[in-house]
Amino acid sequence: MVVSKRMLGRYTVGALLTGLAARATAAAELAAPVEKPILTISGKISAHNKGDSAQFDRGMLEALGMVGFETSTPWYPKPVRFDGIRMDRLMETVGASGDRVLAYALNDYSTELPVEDFSKYGVLLALKRNGEYMPVRDKGPLFIIYPFDSDPELRHQRFYSRSAWQLARLVVS
Repeated sequence: MVVSKRMLGRYTVGALLTGLAARATAAAELAAPVEKPILTISGKISAHNKGDSAQFDRGMLEALGMVGFETSTPWYPKPVRFDGIRMDRLMETVGASGDRVLAYALNDYSTELPVEDFSKYGVLLALKRNGEYMPVRDKGPLFIIYPFDSDPELRHQRFYSRSAWQLARLVVS
């Protein structure tokens, strides 16, 4: 079969559109939690598994790839090791398109975070502190934490107030 440049262009565009459609469908489909969800994300997201929101259990979050760092905080007397998921990776997973995230804790504390902070500073959604899962009574099960020791700019109340423990939900706007 002879393929003209015009036909090749059509096949290339068609393959590109098919690939983009498959990618969009994959982004919109998120597996359902197997265990009790510990995080719900809503707002400007394209991936859902519960109505217009995305719910995650611990295993789903860990499957996104755990990373960690050690940092000093105003809440603990010595530097602490935190392990969890990078917030920019989490936003990518849910197809977030907003520039702000409202974080809500179990006790209804809320704080607003600029999405640009996530990649700029390597902000973490921590599941573990010093190798152990964090119980609700001690800032768990999830804690948004900045690597405060990585940049002197981060040792400021503006960033401390963006750290939310006992995190329950995120709203992307």
